[in-house]
Amino acid sequence: MNDTRFDPSQADGRWQKAWDEAQCFRADSASDKPKSYVLEMFPYPSGRIHIGHVRNYTMGDVLARYKTMRGHEVLHPMGWDAFGMPAENAAMEKGVHPGKWTRENIESMKAQLKRLGFALDWSRELATCEPDYYGHEQALFIDLYEAGLVYRKESEVNWDPVDQTVLANEQVIDGRGWRSNALVEKRKLAQWFLKITDFAPELLDGLGDLDQWPDKVRLMQENWIGKSRGLEFSFDLSSGERLPVYSTRPDTIYGASFVAVAADHPIAREVAENDADAAAFIEECKRGGTTAADLETAEKKGYLTPITAAHPLLEDTDLPLYIANFVLMDYGTGAVMGVPGHDQRDYEFARKYHLPIIRVVGSKPSDADRPMGTGAEPGDGIMVNSGPLDGMAAADAKAKVIAMAEADGWGEGKTVWRLRDWGVSRQRYWGTPIPFVHCEACGVVPVPKADLPVTLPEDVDFKTPGNPLVRHESWKHVACPKCSGDAVRETDTLDTFVDSSWYFLRFASQPADRPFDPAEVNAWLPVEQYIGGIEHAILHLLYARFWTRALARIGQIDFTEPFASLFTQGMVTHETYYRREPESGRVVYFAPDEVERDAKAAVLKEDGFPVSVGRVVKMSKSKRNVVDPDTIIAQYGADAVRWFMLSDSPPERDLPWSESGIEGCARFVQRIWRLVSEASDASQDGEDLDLRRRTHKAIVAVAEDIEALSFNKAVARLYELTGAIEKASPSADRRDAILTLTKLVSPMMPHLAEEAWDRAGGEGLIAQADWPEHEPALLVEDEVTIAVQHKGKLRDTLTAPKGASKEALEEMALASEKVQRSLDGAEIRKVIVVPDRLVNIVT
Repeated sequence: MNDTRFDPSQADGRWQKAWDEAQCFRADSASDKPKSYVLEMFPYPSGRIHIGHVRNYTMGDVLARYKTMRGHEVLHPMGWDAFGMPAENAAMEKGVHPGKWTRENIESMKAQLKRLGFALDWSRELATCEPDYYGHEQALFIDLYEAGLVYRKESEVNWDPVDQTVLANEQVIDGRGWRSNALVEKRKLAQWFLKITDFAPELLDGLGDLDQWPDKVRLMQENWIGKSRGLEFSFDLSSGERLPVYSTRPDTIYGASFVAVAADHPIAREVAENDADAAAFIEECKRGGTTAADLETAEKKGYLTPITAAHPLLEDTDLPLYIANFVLMDYGTGAVMGVPGHDQRDYEFARKYHLPIIRVVGSKPSDADRPMGTGAEPGDGIMVNSGPLDGMAAADAKAKVIAMAEADGWGEGKTVWRLRDWGVSRQRYWGTPIPFVHCEACGVVPVPKADLPVTLPEDVDFKTPGNPLVRHESWKHVACPKCSGDAVRETDTLDTFVDSSWYFLRFASQPADRPFDPAEVNAWLPVEQYIGGIEHAILHLLYARFWTRALARIGQIDFTEPFASLFTQGMVTHETYYRREPESGRVVYFAPDEVERDAKAAVLKEDGFPVSVGRVVKMSKSKRNVVDPDTIIAQYGADAVRWFMLSDSPPERDLPWSESGIEGCARFVQRIWRLVSEASDASQDGEDLDLRRRTHKAIVAVAEDIEALSFNKAVARLYELTGAIEKASPSADRRDAILTLTKLVSPMMPHLAEEAWDRAGGEGLIAQADWPEHEPALLVEDEVTIAVQHKGKLRDTLTAPKGASKEALEEMALASEKVQRSLDGAEIRKVIVVPDRLVNIVT
């Protein structure tokens, strides 16, 4: 080994092997140490780890290593969210089996993670695509079914008639399938659902206890659950029927100018039976989106029916009834009261069809005569143009309308939830088979647990569009578990969000004969620190919270929240490089390693001609601004990469990638190595009290920063301590400071720390060493900085003994040359002294 330079190409692999052989990171559930469960959201095995992953896992790794050094038994596992459409797409495009594609990717990504030296318990590795995982998931699904929390019903879906599959709303582009480009149809299919709505009140109330979660995540979940109080009532229709509607703003009822129903509402279907134009409009609606987000952006369209609706509070006022493309049957009653003045969606509809737009909410009574602007005004205020409600605050008017409706018998107040039951059916192969069979005699029957797992057949064909399970005759046809008659397996598979809704339990306990051991899981969970992207703020986290509560309700675990603390890290970003083709105008992006960049310009290495430098954005394959971790590790070593991930930006903010930044981190690695070499080679005696104080303050401060996940602050303190050591003269305290620095940086730069620890003759592995102890006496300040003010401005600062008297501080202040210049002979009227902080001179 070269004494003057640390060589990561040699050291990294050597210490990774040593950690594996010593099983440093294997969690012992039987340990009597305090338990710490640190978990990052597990990755999808797409084939390559990207720099964003590296930042996420480095943060968790620092915390896990630190907790180990503080005497905790740490569980820090890793696995793979391995089911899903990308593998099935690869099967169709490349002719490779999804399982082969996925498992090869796992091996590649696992090797990348190991090269970064993460302190992971690989003995607990799991992949959701393996039967020894999803078989237990099937058992849990049956448990929830038997507890009444799983059911099957018909639901409207997006159906691609060419690919013969259900599409997510995101896969429908301009009414066409994203792959086939075929016009998407709306179909009613029998789907499996989980009763998440049964848990809506407690999922909402539980957010109040998650004080270690980001406020923005809790707010996003609160809005998604969407508790609201409103009025449910019925319009009397000219057809003789009654039309139930629900409104969260009954205070605006005097502003209603139309009523609309969904395209698949029974009344719409009745109209269409004798009206070809109505039927054609309904078919057009079926080619549109099905989510609230889709409908917010789509053009609002309607079909005027011959039916009218009597206004419940205005005599002789009939409202036109439309079939509308922006009303969903699955939301509320499938019908809405249109109030264009105070709902943007209704406003756009009313403008298109020349309907009245009535102001019924304003900021003052005179607003009754103020015209509406260019959009709806959805906020609160006072009521105008609203008869008996005029002048009332909107909230009071809302309560009054509900009371009027209940008193007169035409409606009742009702609390509703935006949250809908979780549809988990997916018409694809690469997912967990739903463990049920369909028997003509017995109906829907769960597969006996003794026969689990229901495994996916290997011999499948992706050349024909659609779900290959539907076509697999030998797998699909089975005997009914109840009557032994002919039956057919369920060919839908589970949404992959189910796989990630309980994986944290399986990490904690992995018996072969059941999903987990309750006692072991209860000992480890809830997860002490969960780390992942803000993009999972709603669905994954909400589903995991639901699944945990569901298992608690049926008595399988003793806790209701899976993640005690949540941290959402920022993204790693990079500038983009591109050229615009002159003829087509198409933008062509180039990867960072294809471009030569200096402070002024960028050129393509291949031809030497300039490329445009675009915005700094999230790394993505489409922009080709992705940095390959392997290339950077090979050039600079794992520790420099890890250090860069923690430097500069607060961890919750985006981190811009820069070549100069990683080079600076690599130089810092060598700075520490040079200090270690000096500590090993030099004979050092004597004391350095100031350096000793700095060192012991760093021990406490770095620990506090890591515990607060303020990694950039910890990094700054370590830079500061390193600089102080470099400036200090040789002494025993300097040598101790270097050895302490080695321990303090070890969670961040573990390979360098191990090499330095070994060089210094440290006992065992630093990965298993204790965090340095601090001396409390050395944290007490003997001196303080005193600010001296005159005429409200800072004139000087003084260093004084802590606890100095007022008289002594006044004397020191008046002796200052800077202060005397400011006084310029003026008479001093008063001197105000705040001990240990301030001297204020008044003239």
